[in-house]
Amino acid sequence: MTSSLVRPVLVSAVLFMAVTGLGYPLASTALAKAFFPRQASGSLVTHGGATIGSTVIGQDFHRPDYFHPRPSITGNTSYDAASSGASNLGPTSRKLLDSVRDRADAYRKENGLAADAPVPVDAVTASASGLDPDITLANAHAQAARVARQRHLPLPRVVALIDAQATGRQLGLLGEPRVNVLALNLALDATASGGTP
Repeated sequence: MTSSLVRPVLVSAVLFMAVTGLGYPLASTALAKAFFPRQASGSLVTHGGATIGSTVIGQDFHRPDYFHPRPSITGNTSYDAASSGASNLGPTSRKLLDSVRDRADAYRKENGLAADAPVPVDAVTASASGLDPDITLANAHAQAARVARQRHLPLPRVVALIDAQATGRQLGLLGEPRVNVLALNLALDATASGGTP
């Protein structure tokens, strides 16, 4: 009785493995490459003939003449996509509270803000993935004076650059207006060198 069931079970297993393990991934990859080639290739950004990053994965900019991204908790190497994930620390966690306080103090000092100045939330907390490529406009504007000073650019010019690179809410209501840090820094480089952002 059981020997008559072995063959259909094995055939079903092989068929489903072929369909779900091979056919579906190949078909979805082919459709993605056909209809969304840039996104299917990782939304890579090239500059001067070299790939320098992705619009969907944050990068660690730490020089004072660049806008800085959200903190990342992805291990020893910031923005390591292989270590993507959240800290899973709750809002009452002493470790999280200490980390946020330390980041807020460092942010205020770095950007020349008063010791009691409010700090944008995304400047002191990591995103759920730890790889967020965007910062809020409040965060970018708080960094503008430092970047303008380091680049020897007028502050209104840097603020205008932020506003030109800004992206609104998704579908007009989801999330906050934001700016992609890599795109903003590339536009900043182009502006500082006399190019068009």
